[in-house]
Amino acid sequence: MYPEHLVAPMRTDLTSVGFKEFKSAEDVDSHLKDHTGTTMIVVNSVCGCAAGAARPGVKLALQKSAKKPDTLATVFAGVDQQAVAKAREYTAPYPPSSPAIALFKDGELVHFIERHHIEGRTAEMIGNHLVDVFNEYC
Repeated sequence: MYPEHLVAPMRTDLTSVGFKEFKSAEDVDSHLKDHTGTTMIVVNSVCGCAAGAARPGVKLALQKSAKKPDTLATVFAGVDQQAVAKAREYTAPYPPSSPAIALFKDGELVHFIERHHIEGRTAEMIGNHLVDVFNEYC
């Protein structure tokens, strides 16, 4: 587990733009189990690709897109272990990935961006891709 003082700024990077933190398996399950509408869950991470591409790309997409998910949520890999494990159950059959971006519609996974789709890409590339995803599903 990472110390809270280390991850606090990385949490705030998303919560400051409206993301709700899911910190337990119950948080994830109670939201997705019977949810209607769209939910984006970002699996946050301390890695460089989360800081340089994933979080900025998500924020760019939210700024640029007229359509947005109804709910913005995040779980933190290496910190909120039960919440991350439960979120990964919902993103199966994809393997565990941190960072990652999942879009759910009516509780069902409709789009998933794995770490290998984040690494080596710019925030703008990720943001533009997410705008297209939002336009299709939101």
